[in-house]
Amino acid sequence: MEEGSGGFPDVRWGRSDTKLARAGQWLVSTSVGSWVVRTMVPLDRWVLTRSGGRFTALGPFGTPLLVLETTGARSGAARSTPLVYLLDGDRILVVGSNFGQEHHPAWSTNLLKATRAHVTIAGVRYPVTATMLEGPERAEGWAMFEEAARPYRAYGSRTTREIRVFSLRADEQRSS
Repeated sequence: MEEGSGGFPDVRWGRSDTKLARAGQWLVSTSVGSWVVRTMVPLDRWVLTRSGGRFTALGPFGTPLLVLETTGARSGAARSTPLVYLLDGDRILVVGSNFGQEHHPAWSTNLLKATRAHVTIAGVRYPVTATMLEGPERAEGWAMFEEAARPYRAYGSRTTREIRVFSLRADEQRSS
């Protein structure tokens, strides 16, 4: 497990350069594949939560995953969402692609209302503060995701909304 300069680990179950991983990326790029993954989110959330962010119901495709814990914008209840992440120096980037659907994912709206959250990566829980990126910084972050994984190019082409990109920076202390 490598650690980025911000102290967040770069954890991947499996490798992204295998035939299986490339086939998985192709499948998730399709509308049908996106629907399958969306329907698996509750199971994936359960597997990721129970494994401390180490394993996913989707398999060992070499994609870095975390569990983002936000506070519901309307309910005030704790909400957990499995997400792909990218390390960018001392921060984590996450995107509200929502598989290219026309509406923003709820977790992104939650972060706009309450910027303090937690991420769990490889069994370690980190308190973070979120900032929605705008302008050139947002474009650069989105381009990193498009470069990293084929599905993001497909998601961006399916929607007319501007997909939200967030920077997550570690707060001073790690949680247990």
